[in-house]
Amino acid sequence: MSTLLQDYATRRAETHPSDVALVMANERVTYGDLEADSNRLARFLSDDGCLPGDRICLFTPKSPSAIVAMHAILKAGAAYVPIDPASPAPRIAKIVDAAEPRLVLAAPGAAGLIDELVGAGRLRARIGSLEAAPVAGERFTAAFGPSDWSPLPSEPLERRGDPASMAHILFTSGSTGTPKGVVITHANVVAFIEWAVSYFGIGPSDRLSGHPPLHFDLSTFDIYGALAAGSELHLVPADLGVDPHRLAALIRDSELTQWFSVPSVLTYMAKFDAVAQDDFPALVRLLWCGDVLPAPILVHWMKRLPHVRFTNLYGPTE
Repeated sequence: MSTLLQDYATRRAETHPSDVALVMANERVTYGDLEADSNRLARFLSDDGCLPGDRICLFTPKSPSAIVAMHAILKAGAAYVPIDPASPAPRIAKIVDAAEPRLVLAAPGAAGLIDELVGAGRLRARIGSLEAAPVAGERFTAAFGPSDWSPLPSEPLERRGDPASMAHILFTSGSTGTPKGVVITHANVVAFIEWAVSYFGIGPSDRLSGHPPLHFDLSTFDIYGALAAGSELHLVPADLGVDPHRLAALIRDSELTQWFSVPSVLTYMAKFDAVAQDDFPALVRLLWCGDVLPAPILVHWMKRLPHVRFTNLYGPTE
């Protein structure tokens, strides 16, 4: 059977359901829970009319619930479109227009943005089973979360999709004025993941960082690389990005074996001397891509961490 992205977590759940899949702050989600919850949400989406080939926009911050949602969308045969809720509303409106989503899953923090998009006519509000044009002055509750799927049965839906099916759409920064969506198929990601897991020797005992936001392509390797190997994915809270010493503490205290980020993060940590000599004894590999890592910064890290393997992955989507 050809591999789809959601199969990685399912296979691990079948053999090691109690192993930890996702970690963020004090929240820990096992492979068994990830499988059951994504099955429940996939059923919710299917019951709501979601069909293979549909697009679903995720107005959700990086979190275990967001990873559950991504797997559920794939199980429903649809493709997810991760949205950065912090982006300006006009940019997001262009993405929504281009994606033409059947559904939008929005966390509480995106309520104001959803109101703005509905008010501008970029989204249609649904009341019960009916779609209605937005009413002036009306506000909508953005509260997507576990309560949406917890009452539903955890049995899986029938298998949907094939390797050529669209898995997700990532939008460019829009430097020319209009964000452009890059369609990524299951086969695209699987080819990269199968190579990377084998090349780096990632296994069930690994603990991988999940530093980038979900709308950035680096997160694809973090998420599916960890789950393909049966590893732990440690999602890095966004607020840690402004504190190099807290980032270093996370790597150290979580005993991460792999760190993957853009070069600017490594430069920032070096500038503030957040990494001690022979720090992070559990760390095996450090990866970066997306920009140039200045040679003096790389030398700084290599001298501080002589036990670590350093690799530039360039751009995963490319």
